This record gives sequence, structure tokens and C-alpha cells, in this order.
Amino acid sequence: MLMQTHEARLDALRTELQKRGLDGFVIPISDEHMSEYVGSYAQRLHWLTGFGGSAGSAAVLKEKAAMFTDGRYTVQVREQVDGKLFDYEDVPATSPAKWLAEHAGKGATIGYDAWLHGVEWAEEATKLFAKKGIELVPVDGNPIDAVWADRPEPSKAVAVPHDDKFAGRSSADKRAEIADWLKQEGYDATVITALDSVAWVLNMRGQDVDNTPVALSYVLAHADGTAELFIAPEKVTPELTKHFGNAVRVRDRADFEPALAGLKGKTVAVDPKHAVAGIFHALEDGGATVVRDADPAVLPKAIKNPAEQQGHRDAQARDGAAVVKYLRWIEENAPSGEIDELTAAAKLREFRGLSPDMKDTSFDTISAAAGHAALPHYKVDEDSNIPIPPSSIYLCDSGGQYMDGTTDITRTVWVGPGEPTAEMVDRNTRVLKGHIELDLARFPDKTSGGALDALARMHLWQAGVDYGHGTGHGVGSYLSVHEGPQRISKPGGAFPGTETPLQEGMILSNEPGYYKPGEYGIRIENLVLVVDADIEGSEGKYLTFETLTHVPLDRKLVDKSLLTEREIHWWNSYHAKTRDILAPQLEGEDLAWLERECAPL
Repeated sequence: MLMQTHEARLDALRTELQKRGLDGFVIPISDEHMSEYVGSYAQRLHWLTGFGGSAGSAAVLKEKAAMFTDGRYTVQVREQVDGKLFDYEDVPATSPAKWLAEHAGKGATIGYDAWLHGVEWAEEATKLFAKKGIELVPVDGNPIDAVWADRPEPSKAVAVPHDDKFAGRSSADKRAEIADWLKQEGYDATVITALDSVAWVLNMRGQDVDNTPVALSYVLAHADGTAELFIAPEKVTPELTKHFGNAVRVRDRADFEPALAGLKGKTVAVDPKHAVAGIFHALEDGGATVVRDADPAVLPKAIKNPAEQQGHRDAQARDGAAVVKYLRWIEENAPSGEIDELTAAAKLREFRGLSPDMKDTSFDTISAAAGHAALPHYKVDEDSNIPIPPSSIYLCDSGGQYMDGTTDITRTVWVGPGEPTAEMVDRNTRVLKGHIELDLARFPDKTSGGALDALARMHLWQAGVDYGHGTGHGVGSYLSVHEGPQRISKPGGAFPGTETPLQEGMILSNEPGYYKPGEYGIRIENLVLVVDADIEGSEGKYLTFETLTHVPLDRKLVDKSLLTEREIHWWNSYHAKTRDILAPQLEGEDLAWLERECAPL
């Protein structure tokens, strides 16, 4: 009989822990690759607690349990996780390790799955526990898997070649670059664990994780330019092996850990930000010298080559036409009060799906009405779904996966009848002003994203308001919609990559916002490409942004009197270019709507 209640699941886990002699256990949202989005087989935290967010963890003791989330999920965690079973704990004020150190008691043994946690987490937790007389031990097999009777199998979808015309570079060229780096640093090999890095290095894509076209696999790249791919045999086709050529040896994923143990005497580079503790343990136990160094694919993957840049422009144009059809549909249908958030998200998926090039969404659509729009990472489901109220703000953050690019766009619109309040218009206009300020920025080469973040916030700050998330994240090329290392966010904050120098070819989002809890939320998001600013007489290289996303902004939420001539010029230029890009793809009422929305302000 399957355990349907979370109380029964928690009881079963505690029984299993007792059998193993464990006093507690830590459950992250993670897979063996430390992915942001994980396959259904790895959704252990969701199975145990009911929490459906993308960042969080839990800790379980014999008598107590706690759920750990940051400020993005304060409301969601209370809606989804039973407070009788789990205490709600706020990160970074506390953490699973701190909570366990406080509650476990001297002599306790706490288990963790070394194939789901980073090595730095394990080391820090071990030190913290030692002060309290608590031992942290890796488990042999995840105890949740032992009690999760109907746990899904990992995806069996085949992996496929990603054509060089989209990738812009051959896999051999990328492997040669990594080999040069290995030789330069004196390393024999590097373990590449992040799924999007594996996909990028081998010009391979898959269907193993929702929204992200990757295949569950690892790569061991050697200093001679060869590589070993560890992947389930059923995923490999003759077409794929032909694509790889003789320099890539395809091995069973089950051989990965033994292969690491066989690198005795070799110097192996591993990125602790992307590789789980189990990889370090296997290498060290096997006698390899492990050096902690950055994944050599991360930075070159972030700097898009000309083929990838053009692919993004083409994908954005296709995506923009779909979003225009959707926004017209929302304008015409939502004021009835009969359209709910799930129906709206499904309709947008339908419009995107009209393009044969659309492979998937790039993340679960944030279709957020009224107070839900004030939750930046809201995820609509059957339980949270509400009708879009007439006379309210509606926010939609969404994206598509296309062979030539990955899109991510947020539009905030007024749903009639009537007019938005003066406060709504003021806040939206300030968000717009910040968006424009960042879009028009010129800055020296290698300026960090952290140095630019205040540009997007300055007009909100003048009104004594702010937003709690980062301003911009990197975006992949038919890969992850959240890609490092670059980021635009407050310096010294919780987001890695804020200090990464921005370089020509990087793609980021530009997405300032404002959120009034329980009432409404606003966000304006376009994707931008870092390009040469070409300033005549400049002393050194300067950069700026090329806007990639072109979809009209809602003028009903804009107070023109608050805009400068420079900002009005930006608005009119942006919408003129939007019309030029999208008009050839539209006709009839959709084209008429576009023409109306792109008229000068």
C-alpha cells in the first residue's frame, strides 16, 4: 500500500533511519549533478514534505523536523508544508546544519547522501557538528529511496547531437580548449558534472530534466583532448556515437564511481560548486590528487559565439510573436473574470507551440494574478490556482526552449475594466525607469554585474521601496535558463556570480520589479546581450547591452510625466524595433494589436 500522507512518509523515514542507527537525516533539493531543476526521480524533498519550490531543504530528527527556505518562499512553504510535521525555518538566519547542531544532542549520528550534497557543505557541517559532539556520516543508499515505494525511474529518453550550426563550435574544438587548460595547470583530467556543461562540451542535448534539454551523464575530460562520457546505455544511439567520433569513449553511467576510484596517481580537477561530495570521496579513496578548480566549461559556455548570438535573436523573434498573441488574448478575455492562472499558462504554451521549433518551456510559467503576483517565484498548481480578477494586475514570467536559443520574458499588464491605481502606475513606471537605465548602461570591460545593479533600483529607492531578488541572471543557448557565472545583483548578497566580470557575448536578464504583499506585483524582464559600446574617443574598451527580447510593454501602467526625454526616446525606439521584428510574423487582429501597442508614447 502506498503512503499517501506526508505524516506517513515522515514516519516511514524515521523508522528507516532507526534501522540504520541514524538519529537524523538531511534532505536537499538536488540530484547527483547539483542541478537547479531535477528530474522526478530526484524529487525527494517534494515527496517527503510537499514543498514544490526550487530552493529549500529539510532536516529530520526522531522527534522534530524542520523545513528551510529563504524569503522567496515564505508564503509558499506555509501553503504546501504541514506545520504540525515541520517547523518553518528561514535561511540565511539559520540552516539545516545549524538547526541540527542545536537540536540533535551530543552523541547523535546524522546521515547525509554524499551524492546529493556539495563537498564544502559536508566539510562545514562536519566542523560545526564536531563542536557539539555530533557525527555526520555518508549513507550507503538514500533512506528516502528505501521507503519511496512508487519512486519514478530516471528518464530513459535518448540523448541527441546538437548540430554545430547551432553550437557555433565543434565538440573537438571545445575539448581541445579544455585540454590546453589542463596541460597549462598541470592536471591530468577534470570531472565535468554539471549537466549543462556536459551538454555544452559534447554538443549533446537530452530530455531528462523538465524545461532543460540535458541528459543525465558525466564527463571525464583528459589532457590529451579525449573524453569519457558516462551515460545509461539505453540513451546512446548510433547517431550519437558517430557524432562523438573516436576521441569520446562512451561508458555505462554505472561505471562512473569505479572509474574515479581507478585514477590513482592522477591529478584531477573538480569544481566544488558543481560536484557532489561523493565524487571527491571516490577520487581521494582511490588515490588521486584532487585539486579544487572551476569547471572549465562554465565561462566559455557563458560567452556566446556569433552563431549562438544570432540563434538567440531568431528564437526571441519567434517567441515574441507568440507572446504578442497571448497578450492580446489576455486583454480580450481576462476582464470577464472567467480565465484562471492555469488556463492562462496553458494558453501561452499553446501559442508558443504553434512554432515547430519550440521544444519545451524553459521553466514552469509564473502565471500570477493579484496577490500572487507579489510572490516573485510563485508556481501555480491546482491548489493555488485562482481566476484572474477583473480590474487587477496580472504578471506572467515565462520562456521557451528552441534549438537556436532559450527565452525568458516577464510582462506585467493591467486587466480591465477601469484604470490601475496611481500607486500601481507610479511603481510600474519606476520599475520601467530602472529597466531602461540598465538597458542603456555603458561600462568599462570586465565591470561586474554587482557594480551595475543599483542602476535598476535607483528610481525605486527614491520612493523608499526595493525588491528582494537579483536583477539579472545568465541564460544558456538551448540550455539552462539560469546560467552562470555572471549575474547582476547587489554586491555582497547571497547570489554567486555577482562579482564576475561581464564580457562581450554574455547574455543576461534585465528584470527589476516591485511587490506589494497580498495585493500586486510588477516585473519587467528582457534578455540582453553584452556588446562593444563603440564609444568614439573612449579610453579603453567599453561595453553596453543589445536588447534581445521584443514584446510591447503595457502603456496603461506608465505615467509619461515621470519619464525623461531620454526614457521616452528609449520607449519609442524599443517599440519601433519591436514592430519591425514582429509584424512580418503576424496578421489580422494580432497585427492590429501590435501596431496599436507599438505606437509612439
